[in-house]
Amino acid sequence: MAGKEAAIKELRQIPGVGISIANDLWNINIRSISELKGKDPQKLYDSSNKFAGVVQDRCLLYVFRCAVYYAETAPAERTPEKLKWWNWKN
Repeated sequence: MAGKEAAIKELRQIPGVGISIANDLWNINIRSISELKGKDPQKLYDSSNKFAGVVQDRCLLYVFRCAVYYAETAPAERTPEKLKWWNWKN
């Protein structure tokens, strides 16, 4: 369980990711921020929906978009507005 706890703690560093979304990421085999690099947020969302057995709120997709941006962008180059999940709407 320590592995999961450590992963959840790391994932919660991502803006907009609380314990629930960190668990959603865990459930689709994302264990660290670095594992989000190169991922397609839509595929993450689809996988999470499949795992949950329901279509979840699209806000989750927006958080996944923000999370991938966070993982792929160096801290000094991150735009503050892009660290707000609601700015990732269609």
